[in-house]
Amino acid sequence: MAPPDYDIVIVGAGMVGASMALRLADTNLRIALVAPSMAEGATAALKESGEAFDPRVVALTAASRRLFSQLGIWPGLEQRRVCPYRNMHVWDGEGAGKIDFRADELGCDALGHIVENRLIVGELMDKLAQTPIERITAQVKGLIYSESGLGGVALSDGRPLHARLTIAADGATSALRDFAGIGVREWSYGQSAIVTTVSTEQSHGHTAWQRFMATGPLAFLPLCERPEEPNPCNSSIVWSADESLAAQLMALDDAAFARRLASGFEHRLGAVTQVAKRYCLPLVQRHAKTYFKPGLSLIGDAAHSIHPLAGQGVNLGLLDVQALAQEIVRAKNRGISLDDASILRRYERERMGHNLTMMAAMESFKRLFGSRDLRLLWLRNCALRSADSLSVLKNTLAREAMGLSLS
Repeated sequence: MAPPDYDIVIVGAGMVGASMALRLADTNLRIALVAPSMAEGATAALKESGEAFDPRVVALTAASRRLFSQLGIWPGLEQRRVCPYRNMHVWDGEGAGKIDFRADELGCDALGHIVENRLIVGELMDKLAQTPIERITAQVKGLIYSESGLGGVALSDGRPLHARLTIAADGATSALRDFAGIGVREWSYGQSAIVTTVSTEQSHGHTAWQRFMATGPLAFLPLCERPEEPNPCNSSIVWSADESLAAQLMALDDAAFARRLASGFEHRLGAVTQVAKRYCLPLVQRHAKTYFKPGLSLIGDAAHSIHPLAGQGVNLGLLDVQALAQEIVRAKNRGISLDDASILRRYERERMGHNLTMMAAMESFKRLFGSRDLRLLWLRNCALRSADSLSVLKNTLAREAMGLSLS
């Protein structure tokens, strides 16, 4: 029997799929990265954006930064546009509870970094151009099955790509997941997320802010042209709101929205002086019932998608990348075929429990802070005040959220 065209075909060239490809670039495996379109490099992405910021940003944890350093893209990101945040202020908009996190209390330079999605993907594409990984711009129309099971993908132009292992990194509405018949547990949060970039009267002070309200959380994530920009006043906002409120907010003109936003944020940074184009995204939680079938593995949003209130979605996907890459390298070093189900079973065992725990925590937070029950209001405010006063507990929570507890 002729060997397959590739050892691995990765479908999806977003942040998670491109990271997966680059993570495996030095393994001497034959790898193809497939997507309907491929992003340009970081220079083109930044030139395209001009002075504006990408409305899609990610709050990178220390664990994600370590991966990007390992992949060799972190220096390029730092030279372009990365905003470290050194403090985080979280408060209950329905009460007096609050909690503050400070990087200096943890003995580190920053709690995390806010980076635009398109710059990360652009840096990944620049690095991939220097590797032997083949990039194929095409739509996948189905899976290929052989006598031994799944064996690659079929492209919309009729070409088959035979592979020992196919990795689905094609997002929350993954076509490959559907092609494979992998079921999902899915439910709507009844909320939509409004995302945009704003300028404020006062500097954000390299602080990430989040106000919890019964209608949903509002986050201000700091942005800057360079890490040490003096008095930066740009922020990326994520306003998760009940669907009826989100519709009302999207219907406002920019000036009215700016006033409503400043009020919702309790004017912590003064007036909102400028608002970029707004986008409204429905919030749905999805979790695949299994992360694999023989010959196919799901990573990132194809496996799980969660509420953005803690900004952990992409970071969880990057942890998937690390875990699956380690299993693939382990199998290669031990001479185990990549279509051996034990590889993917070990990956699923490592990641599913952690992802489910994070999803359950986000659901609990949403329910707790979305309730107007006076007993829960008292409970959550007591909990925030207690956590804020206990430095050991607070710093443990911060280290877990930052990925510092992960090896």
